[in-house]
Amino acid sequence: MARYTGPKARINRRLSAQIYENSGVLRAFDRRDAPPGMHPRPRRSSNYGTALAEKQKIKHYYGLGERQLRRYFNLATSAKGNTAENLLIMCERRLDNVVRRAGFTKTRPQARQGITHGHFRVNGVKVTKPSYLLRAGDVIEVRGRENLKNLYRGVISNNPPAPPEWLSFDSEDLKATVLSLPTANDVSLPVDGNIVVEFLSR
Repeated sequence: MARYTGPKARINRRLSAQIYENSGVLRAFDRRDAPPGMHPRPRRSSNYGTALAEKQKIKHYYGLGERQLRRYFNLATSAKGNTAENLLIMCERRLDNVVRRAGFTKTRPQARQGITHGHFRVNGVKVTKPSYLLRAGDVIEVRGRENLKNLYRGVISNNPPAPPEWLSFDSEDLKATVLSLPTANDVSLPVDGNIVVEFLSR
């Protein structure tokens, strides 16, 4: 699940949401937004099916496996505050998500690939784990190799960054700073976290 390589447009159609952001996938979703299948028909979903679909949105959107999602859920449960909000905020703090939302890449899979290949440093230290959880004050930057800088400058020139308020981005130095931790209102995925928490609590 953490490395889903199947047809992404199919997932978008199945979950009725723009989970994967590739340009071709979005065009395919715009052309056909009905569920996949030879003869798609609208089906009345059960409570279980609705909750499962919401959970699948989180897993596909953030690139999580089942075990990793369960681990985040356990951490969110033990933390103070609303469990659903804690879970989604934890996902938003992942390094691959922050790299995507800052504007270094166009999609989260691209961000994960760049991180695992050692393209980024956090507070001056190379980090190769996409699941690294960032804190307020952390600085993400592209490593000082000219070919990497040219690569990400090209991405930025074609897709001007629009980072959220809790992030700042310096396109000249290719640096992003976590100004504060995201809140529930900053979560970019439209999902019902409370349903997911009820599902995982079974």
